[in-house]
Amino acid sequence: MPVKIRLQRHGKKGKPFYSIVAADARAKRDGKFLEKLGTYNPNVNPAIIELKIDETVQWLQNGAQPTDTAKAILSYKGAMLKNHLVGGVRKGALTEEQAEAKFAAWLEEKAVRILAKKDGLSKEQAAEKATALAAEKAVNEARVNAVKEAEAAILAEKTAAEAEAAAAKEAASTEAATEETTEENTAE
Repeated sequence: MPVKIRLQRHGKKGKPFYSIVAADARAKRDGKFLEKLGTYNPNVNPAIIELKIDETVQWLQNGAQPTDTAKAILSYKGAMLKNHLVGGVRKGALTEEQAEAKFAAWLEEKAVRILAKKDGLSKEQAAEKATALAAEKAVNEARVNAVKEAEAAILAEKTAAEAEAAAAKEAASTEAATEETTEENTAE
């Protein structure tokens, strides 16, 4: 019975969630499996991968073949490296302690790289928020300035109309005064 380590899809449309399983190669993709080795959630950045490394290495030692995607995930989590180190211990190239030390050093280095990526992503998000906020402030200031200009134009029109009305009133009163004086002059 050929055994494959592969992904089993769960989740809804557009939001996949995978289980990493050891299954018979002839079984359906989402069907019967021999053992669940972990989970993979690609919906977040960076993706969340939980993996039982020792059980996975045991399956690899027993001849299970990972699919391409599963192999990439196993490499990312260090299961392929641990399998390689266990093979070296079995052949006598290194001791168990040396293999564990190499694996622990690799895990620490990997944790630092993942932390750096998370920090970089959070800095990018903060920068995007800051630029969006600055753009929004600029739009709001432009909108406020446009309203102030419109109010100033309305006020200018109103004062011009008032001045015109006052001038017309003054002209009418002076005209009336001149008519009165002309009527008085003609009456005399």
